[in-house]
Amino acid sequence: MSQSPRFVTRRHAIQIIAGATGGLMLHACTQQTNTSAPAQNEASPAASAEPVKGTNGSTLWIGYTPLYVAIEKGFFKEGGLELEHKAFSSTGEGNAALAAGRIDSINNVTSEMVAFAAKGQDFRVVQVADNSMGGDGILARNSVKDIADFKGRQVAVEIGSVSHFFLLQVLQEAGLSGDDVKITNVTPDAAAAAYSSGRVDIAVTYSPFLQQSNQAQKDGRIIYDSSKMPNAILDVYMFSTPFVQNHPQAVQAFVNGIYKAQEFLQTNQDEAYAIAGKMLELKPEEVGQELKGVQLTSPEDNVKLLSDTSSDMYLGKHMESLATFLKDQGQIPQAMTIDQLSALIDPTFVKAAVA
Repeated sequence: MSQSPRFVTRRHAIQIIAGATGGLMLHACTQQTNTSAPAQNEASPAASAEPVKGTNGSTLWIGYTPLYVAIEKGFFKEGGLELEHKAFSSTGEGNAALAAGRIDSINNVTSEMVAFAAKGQDFRVVQVADNSMGGDGILARNSVKDIADFKGRQVAVEIGSVSHFFLLQVLQEAGLSGDDVKITNVTPDAAAAAYSSGRVDIAVTYSPFLQQSNQAQKDGRIIYDSSKMPNAILDVYMFSTPFVQNHPQAVQAFVNGIYKAQEFLQTNQDEAYAIAGKMLELKPEEVGQELKGVQLTSPEDNVKLLSDTSSDMYLGKHMESLATFLKDQGQIPQAMTIDQLSALIDPTFVKAAVA
């Protein structure tokens, strides 16, 4: 399979407006599963009403498959939202567009969301898209015995990216730090290529390069992946606060449309894979394989993540831990409090979808 230059950049260097930053969701994703059906509610406008126009931007990522399906099948428009999607070459580009008001919503990984908030940006998280469950990982040659054996070795990874902070968290679990390894700063696809060719013994990357490189390099394996760190890497759908305040019906249409697309993915798999494959430049069967590395978030789990403050799943708690981690890593000037972070979460729409 050819490697798509657009797919490469899902977790490109994390640039928040003018500065590079990044991180990893602690134990609690470029250019741009089982679920229940979305509920219809009073927030949805009549089909005959003029749809609200909105623009969504993101890097391209397998976990956003429901978004691509919903756009192609007209699920958003059914609820009164005419959504245009813009694919960005980096998350920093998308964040800058949202901050400048050039787009209305963005799909982001949690680390970048927290760093974005630390820059004083105002937005609302309305839905969790997916949880990486093996889509991100670390490749190591057979001569590397375990994570502790990383000490003093060269590691290919993109500095300031989610992959970088995934590595830092894994190292931390093994009693190591970033200073204990020699980092070669390369993009995720280049990291995988360097590993495949034998130029480095360790590389950090993500789907589809993770699986491709693992197959290409017989003297090695995936030594650690995100399935071993549940809820470490989440992707979320964010809207600008003014758009949420001015067009709540359109935001509800977005959330409902995502859930309808998740259901469509279960009942019309071949068509859904073909739609996503066109966006991601993957064959339909490759889409199915890549989806095994993510867990699309159900409506019920979204409610817990966004509203159940007593649950360990609550997104605000994980964001607080992440903010502390980013501060300790020198990526943000000050860790935000859980109250500040919780104010960025709006569970209204996921609650209405299951009502």
